[in-house]
Amino acid sequence: MSSQRILEPPRELWRAGARELAHGVVERLSVARQALAEVGQFLVEIEGRGPMELFGHGSTAGWFAETARISPKEASATVARAVAVNEGRNLDGTPAPAVAPIAGAAAAEGDLGHQQLDPILAVLKKIPDEVSEEDRSGAEQILVNLARSAGPQEIGKIGAELLAHLDPDGNEPKDEDLKSPSREVYLRKRDDGWWRLNGLLDPEFGARANALFETWGQRRPVDEGGNRNPRTPGERRGDALFDAIHYAMTNDKAPTLSGDRTTIVVTIPLETLTSGLGSACVDEVTQITARHARMLACDAKLIPAVLGSESEPLDIGRAARTVTPAQRRALNLRDHGCAFPGCHRKPKHCEAHHILPWGHLGDTDLGNLCLLCRYHHMVIHGQSGWQVRLAADGRPEFIPPQYLDPLQQPRRNHH
Repeated sequence: MSSQRILEPPRELWRAGARELAHGVVERLSVARQALAEVGQFLVEIEGRGPMELFGHGSTAGWFAETARISPKEASATVARAVAVNEGRNLDGTPAPAVAPIAGAAAAEGDLGHQQLDPILAVLKKIPDEVSEEDRSGAEQILVNLARSAGPQEIGKIGAELLAHLDPDGNEPKDEDLKSPSREVYLRKRDDGWWRLNGLLDPEFGARANALFETWGQRRPVDEGGNRNPRTPGERRGDALFDAIHYAMTNDKAPTLSGDRTTIVVTIPLETLTSGLGSACVDEVTQITARHARMLACDAKLIPAVLGSESEPLDIGRAARTVTPAQRRALNLRDHGCAFPGCHRKPKHCEAHHILPWGHLGDTDLGNLCLLCRYHHMVIHGQSGWQVRLAADGRPEFIPPQYLDPLQQPRRNHH
């Protein structure tokens, strides 16, 4: 054990410069680490002789917790760390070699504290027994050299890479390691008709969700000039989740409920449908605008229920009204994705839009359909002033509002 001089702080720290202050912190931190390393050596000696024999106490950790006035958990961790990095003796007098002697030597020099020792010991503990002592010692040396200038996170990262190199197959999984992932999602409807979504995702699900948000939540153009829609990150993630759910619901391989695919019934009075003024009802519960209902009616998995003046059902939509798989394939081949100028969205992220709404006797055929992504579908059904039509060659073209182009020259998506 080395004897360290006590460093006294300057009498007037307010006069010290940045370099002197930094040097004072580093120097005293080293002294503190050396002192803690020496405390660990004392604890290892007590453990070797036996705390009952020395102090009449059942464990070294228990005695240390009382002596140092710390929690039993912290005392146990300190003793275990000291035993791992210092050579000691068993109660029968036989040597007890250190698990990490190189790390212990660095700690005694004041270079490492428990923040570095703990991740190093965690890595060494996972090295399989069949790994040679030379390789084990080499891994410890690499980690100790790194820890002289790195923090716990970087040590853990490099340690994981070392373990992958020393044990590429990993440990054989135990039964408790094969438990189903824990995923919790809660969906609650508020009094105003909106829904609140929250939950907790396991690492795999979280990584997949993040990748989905990054891929499907990219900024989208509002015109062919590449100008981007100023959606917030939260709004983009919300739209991405909607697109993913919509894609799952409209997929041919989607699961069924009581023999039928997932559907939503939109109930709307005939006058509201034709005028676009008023509101509709989704699944007999949630109120939406008539304009929103007209947009939803373009979707293949939404069934419109049109009511007369006395609220009698005039027409309950059927699957035949919606776009057929053959029509959808033809739209994919013709439009290659969202037809709105400047948009890059692929066909699988698009909806079939009725150019003349079905509420205005618009037919469900290729001469009255085009592909639009969710965002541009809302643009066309909204108050943006954009209009869509099929040109003489049978391809969709868009008429911009006058504030964008006073001459309202037709535009196309050339991507």
